[in-house]
Order: sequence, then structure tokens, then C-alpha cells
Amino acid sequence: MNLDHPYRFDGSGRSAATSDADHVRDLIEQVLFTMPGERVNRPDFGSGVMQLVFAPNSDELATTTQFLIQGALQQWLGDWIVVEGVDVAHADSTLRIVITYTDRRTQERSVAQFDRGGTPP
Repeated sequence: MNLDHPYRFDGSGRSAATSDADHVRDLIEQVLFTMPGERVNRPDFGSGVMQLVFAPNSDELATTTQFLIQGALQQWLGDWIVVEGVDVAHADSTLRIVITYTDRRTQERSVAQFDRGGTPP
């Protein structure tokens, strides 16, 4: 059984569960949007992507973000997935991240898209 993220209760009052495929997507989301230093027992966990939401938009930023994401996913989920591609689009204060990956356990290819807006610091 995999707990759903974000944590919630299901209709019977128990911890909500999710499928294996959705669990992997949840893990990717946690790596992407956790800031290093946010987790007490794993201070280096995360990618730091949310710091880039308000950075000036440029080709260099997009390339840097792609490498940052791919490195974080390989570091934290390398036993779970093979990252095939990362596409990052940055518009105003919204970041769109599309990740193409293969689940190592099932060899199933998937695409996960995440849209996040930030609030000014």
C-alpha cells in the first residue's frame, strides 16, 4: 500500500492509498517542490526549483532548471525511475515542468506535468 500525497483521509476515515504509478508521480513532485533544508533529517533533499519561479526568464535559466531537475531526480529517485526528458517553461510567475520517465520496476513510460505558481518573497 502506498500513502497518497498530500496526506489525506479516504471516505472510510483511513489514510488514503494510491496506485504504484501515482505513488511514483507523487515522489517526483516531492523532489521537485521541496526546498533543500526543508526536511530536518534530510537537509539536502529537494531540488530548489521554486527559487527559480521569479528569476528573469531566459534560455540559460531554462537550461539550468532542466539540469537541476534531472540531477535531483537522478540523485533521489534513480532507483525508481529513468529520466528520459525534462522540459521547463517559465511564464510570468508560473513554472511548467514536464518530465518523461520510465518506471524501473514496470518498464512503463510515463509523462508527468507540474504547474506551480509562486508568491513574491
